[in-house]
Amino acid sequence: MSAPARPSASAALFDTAIGVCAIAWSATGVLRFALPDRDPEATRTHIVRRHRLLDIHEADPTPDIAKAIEAIQAHLSGTLDDLRWIPLDTTPFNDFDRAVYEVTRAIDPGHTLNYGAVATRIGHPGGAQAVGQSLGRNPIPLIIPCHRVLAADHALHGFSAPGGLTTKQHLLEIERTPGFGEPTLF
Repeated sequence: MSAPARPSASAALFDTAIGVCAIAWSATGVLRFALPDRDPEATRTHIVRRHRLLDIHEADPTPDIAKAIEAIQAHLSGTLDDLRWIPLDTTPFNDFDRAVYEVTRAIDPGHTLNYGAVATRIGHPGGAQAVGQSLGRNPIPLIIPCHRVLAADHALHGFSAPGGLTTKQHLLEIERTPGFGEPTLF
């Protein structure tokens, strides 16, 4: 007797001002988002890689996902949107990650919090390292804007998306975050 078929989800690649991104969704909402990798094929591989609960296959975006893609494209071109209206499928998240992502998602474009502040807001003062680990697992960067969480000294530390800290800094520059991408006098 064969194992029952796993539920499936859909994914699509799309062009943006910073390169080819990808999005995966279920009937509930967005499951994954991928910032541009070294080439579109690497981005495709990332978005459809085996998920512990679902099989993910490429498909045409639904109307709601098409609207989300348009907003992401505009955002990455500098027409900022908090993207909080995009529905997410959070069923794969544990309670701690869900709490971290909820606080992180509330950070407006152009603003930041530090890891310790996120930890305090979810009721885990002193849990900055655990918050950093949670954000390192974030499967939906940009929509859950983990790039807006910085070290206590406002420095960039760790970013698991392709391009690492360079990508994190670029996203903060696009969002006109004070201290990033501004010309200096010296």
